[in-house]
Amino acid sequence: MHDIEPFFGWRELYIASEDWNSPFYKREYNEFLFENKIYNYRIHPQWDQIGSSTLYAKILFVDYDDKYAMIEFIGEWNDCLYNDIMYARQNMIDHMASKGVNKFVFFCDNVLNFHGSDDAYYEDLYEEISELGGWIAMVNIFQHVEDELIKTRLQYFVNFGEHLSDVNWRSKKPQLAFKEIEFLIKSQVKRLSY
Repeated sequence: MHDIEPFFGWRELYIASEDWNSPFYKREYNEFLFENKIYNYRIHPQWDQIGSSTLYAKILFVDYDDKYAMIEFIGEWNDCLYNDIMYARQNMIDHMASKGVNKFVFFCDNVLNFHGSDDAYYEDLYEEISELGGWIAMVNIFQHVEDELIKTRLQYFVNFGEHLSDVNWRSKKPQLAFKEIEFLIKSQVKRLSY
């Protein structure tokens, strides 16, 4: 796992450690010391610690005018033992929401497992974000992760599913990737409303 780096294709457009609105503003990275690990596996030092011992993140792009953030995750999302949604919310989401961000895209290509607890944090977050006209989407999740999300009833609070499971976001500029994901969400909502 140590050689899986966060996506760096948008670094010429956005770097969280240089954004004074970012929760990771002025964070410094040691490219030679692999301090963080998920269980017994060291991970690349560019991943940001969010408080969880099994889940790390990287804010890839934020557009404060259009009010969206795109965040990549790695590891095991474990709400059952570690309440990872609480850490993600307290240490990233709430901070960005206070700056006006109301749409969150979570790239989950490297989320290997999900262990749910209950849906209370997600419901509360959904209510807060949707009151601001926003939403949360989990993109490119594995089928077994999706199955666990459904068992925890998160489909009522987070956008995910087949329509968001094969998005080729890395080949696009962030604005275009966001527009595609937003279109897929709106198309699915429209289809379900018929």
